Amino acid sequence: MKICLYVDEDAMDEDLIYALRIRGVDIMTALEADMIERNDQEHLDYATAQGRALYSFNVSDYYRLHTEYLSQGKSHAEIILTRQQHYSVGEQMRCLLKLIATKSREEMKNQLEFLSAWR
Repeated sequence: MKICLYVDEDAMDEDLIYALRIRGVDIMTALEADMIERNDQEHLDYATAQGRALYSFNVSDYYRLHTEYLSQGKSHAEIILTRQQHYSVGEQMRCLLKLIATKSREEMKNQLEFLSAWR
């Protein structure tokens, strides 16, 4: 099954969302999910409940949550991270499309990926 995305507040960009949607990516934003101004754990739990990979620029907090979840035996959907303003919209889109085309949702469970690995 293909990876579906959930984009938190930090990474929401209308151009990126549009570019991915017209290429057939199943994507939901924090705004669409009525998850604005929620904490990072709530975003991760929401994405997991929806079976979606969480995409964010918030590297340090989600890396910490990933580590905590694994040490506590908790599961999460996948987490995809990149630094803010490190990649253009086009670069983000290409990297995300490459990741989605390469890995399945099942392969990504409890995984953390850095967008830089998909350049």
